[in-house]
Amino acid sequence: MGDFKDLKVWQRARAFAGQVYAVTQAFPTAELYGLTSQVRRASVSIMSNLAEGSGRENDREMLRYVRIALGSSRELESHLILAHDLQFSESATLLALRTEVQEIRRMRARLAKRLEGDD
Repeated sequence: MGDFKDLKVWQRARAFAGQVYAVTQAFPTAELYGLTSQVRRASVSIMSNLAEGSGRENDREMLRYVRIALGSSRELESHLILAHDLQFSESATLLALRTEVQEIRRMRARLAKRLEGDD
């Protein structure tokens, strides 16, 4: 697969994780080990699974990690919806994060389709 740092979806997921960390700094302190931690962990998981998969021996194994990244992106979106419901951040801010995670999910889907074609 090559160097994971060359993957556009990994680059976007990395930048996104930074955005998530910045936004969650304003979440309530009481949530540091709760929703804040969950949101951050899920955002990092997306980029981490893409990186881990790229180090595997073949495209089939890479595809497995690309699919795990999908689960992390859906988990993260669910957490962002809850953060919105609990009014932990401005609605527009959380909507922008949800929109970005959806775009990363589309990029991930294109990568998965490419990997499926290589089997």
